[in-house]
Amino acid sequence: MHATVHDVFSNSAARTPDADFLFTESVTATAYGIEAGAVRWGEAAAEVERLRLAYAQAGYGHGHRVGLLLENRPAFLFHWFALNALGVSVVPINSDMRSAELSYLIGHSEIGLAVTLPERAADLQTAAALAGAPRFDTLDANARVIPRATTPPPRARQPVGADTECALLYTSGTTGRPKGCILSNTYFLHAGAWYAALDGVCSVRPDAERVMTPLPLTHMNAMACSTMVVLVAGGCLVQLDRFHPTTWLQSARESGATIVHYLGVMPAMLLSAPAAPADRDHAIRWGFGAGVDPKHHATFEARFGFPLVEAWAMTETGVAACIMAHREPRLVGQSCFGRQEDFVEVQVLDDQGLPAAVGMPGELLVRAAGAEPRHAFFSGYLKDDDATSEAWADGWFHTGDLVRRDADGNFFFVDRKKNVIRRSGENISAVEVESVLNQHPAVKSAAVAATPDAVRGDEVLACIVLHAPLDAAAQAEMAASIVAHALDQLAYYKAPGYVAFIDALPLTPSQKIQRGELRSMAQTLPGAAHCVDTRALKKRQG
Repeated sequence: MHATVHDVFSNSAARTPDADFLFTESVTATAYGIEAGAVRWGEAAAEVERLRLAYAQAGYGHGHRVGLLLENRPAFLFHWFALNALGVSVVPINSDMRSAELSYLIGHSEIGLAVTLPERAADLQTAAALAGAPRFDTLDANARVIPRATTPPPRARQPVGADTECALLYTSGTTGRPKGCILSNTYFLHAGAWYAALDGVCSVRPDAERVMTPLPLTHMNAMACSTMVVLVAGGCLVQLDRFHPTTWLQSARESGATIVHYLGVMPAMLLSAPAAPADRDHAIRWGFGAGVDPKHHATFEARFGFPLVEAWAMTETGVAACIMAHREPRLVGQSCFGRQEDFVEVQVLDDQGLPAAVGMPGELLVRAAGAEPRHAFFSGYLKDDDATSEAWADGWFHTGDLVRRDADGNFFFVDRKKNVIRRSGENISAVEVESVLNQHPAVKSAAVAATPDAVRGDEVLACIVLHAPLDAAAQAEMAASIVAHALDQLAYYKAPGYVAFIDALPLTPSQKIQRGELRSMAQTLPGAAHCVDTRALKKRQG
């Protein structure tokens, strides 16, 4: 039995050393300034072993954590596997993060080293100083010499195994800062084995699939699903730098992709281009994702010639509670994400905590079937036992997602109960954005909610109360100033796409924001005279 991610990687590399392991197509190669083409399993194994030895000689070991700010580059995988072999947990860092986010992550995770792109090293060092990190080093991903670990491995006397922390992934917080999800080797190994054993529409052929994904390696989907199925089942990973709608099909053809991963916004963008005979000129067998717009689902499949298979999961659950529409009938176009499998137990509860009636919405609660209800779920939230216990109240994981179940057992997504905005697949904490907006000198108070966006699903709308009211002519300039302030502190996608100037926030008697009323306001504010459209200011920063 394999105990670590590195074990599985090494086994597949030994079995198929001359086969393609990782393919970088031309668009990604150009974006990253690296060579296009394939890295073979044997070549990857040699690089991982070189790094493993270098980290070991530098004193890194079981219980250490190392940050990875490497985008979707091959180096991310090589450093991850090498560190995993030593029992070092990796902390993926979104390259769009800015000072406030980086400072929090470094301080909370207590990483002592971050492997980074050279142009971001200074940002990390500044953020570490703001966090008061006592010891912090950065390592250029291309450097040959690794800085010496400043502390001995915390668990040096314990063997590295299935329960060892493999990664610390940060997920959006709903009442405060993002939470660090502790993910074990078991979490990742289980995900790869589950994926490799899929049936129905989603069969996986050993050593034959080429899995293409534009999703970031800072998310569980890319780390635990697309990467792990290749490690477990063999084949080749095609990791794009990001989603490029105009060249996505070209990338699929060049790489020979047979399975693709998507988020709901992607099919809509691909359908916006004129139809062409070449739309079916590819080797794609099926797509794995979530959130496709029901009105686009059947149209996409008919035009591009492969099924989009909807699924539900969370960072906390991994695939241990995954529900997936991989068997017919898939109920295409109805927001159906499948039926319950034997390995997961499910409840759908109404607001009174009672089982929701058939067809009625309720919160989805899940747990693993059998004697270990938390098997292959996250191990807990770092430094937050109370939040972990709350999430597992009454022995069930409370997802915060509202779903309904029909008489045949099909699940349909309804809405998110949690105060999270989901823009283009990114989970955004309203509280996190509000904390930054409230630091602007002109802002008296701020509240953030989701407003519908035809392309991105949700967009961030900020309701702003100013210390001194402005006339309409000055509001656009103030809105731009507020967005610029947010872009200095947060990833670009978290900044407001709309800024609405209002006289007062909707508050409860205890002065808490009335989130329900705020969400209702956010549905109608865009287009109002006092609501400034700032979406054009939300640019990916260099």
